[in-house]
Amino acid sequence: MPENNKENNVVKRLPTITGIVVSDKMAKTIVVRIDRVARHSVYSKVIKYSKKVKAHDEKNVAKTGDMVKISGTRPLSKEKRWILVEVIKKEK
Repeated sequence: MPENNKENNVVKRLPTITGIVVSDKMAKTIVVRIDRVARHSVYSKVIKYSKKVKAHDEKNVAKTGDMVKISGTRPLSKEKRWILVEVIKKEK
């Protein structure tokens, strides 16, 4: 039987994206808006899409309006699947 060796296990690469904090009213949780731009396949018009995700902010450092980098992680609660990596730009 092959041994289960930790060095041979492949670590799954988790997605890292940037977004803007829309809400920081929850304890240790922020709501981040992720914007993206795509071109319509038939009409070739540029369309802006956005979606909001909840991210875990352990130290409550991110405030509304900040640009942050978040990374995917295991499910932390019913809706939290992201964790705060760093605050890129502070809102004035």
